[in-house]
Amino acid sequence: MAKLLGPDFVALQVRDLEESKRFYTEQLGLVAVEHGPPDAVVFDTKPIPFAVRRPLVDLEASKHIGWGVSLWIACDDADGLHKVLADAGVPISASPADGPFGRFFVFRDPDGYAITAHSAGKSFRG
Repeated sequence: MAKLLGPDFVALQVRDLEESKRFYTEQLGLVAVEHGPPDAVVFDTKPIPFAVRRPLVDLEASKHIGWGVSLWIACDDADGLHKVLADAGVPISASPADGPFGRFFVFRDPDGYAITAHSAGKSFRG
């Protein structure tokens, strides 16, 4: 029987592609790949590629584009990244804490997506 294997690519729909590209590169240090698809910016992330793209939905009908998504992204230093983002005025939804997958905190991107940054090393895979 055919079945899903698991996430292989993650893309968030955003209101302003250039603003989101700046946020993810300048605030979070991601590197955009040179040749991405039209209407999207793909970042060189491992193990799963991550992108932001122009919406596939009518933004007027969806006022809360960032609601309903929970995205966890590994980082090399959760406390250090928290300080950098807080100092830059990025909205923080949850302060750094220890959890089952290491140190983590939650921030919001320009479209309201809740991004949980957690220390690399521990994962959901065990």
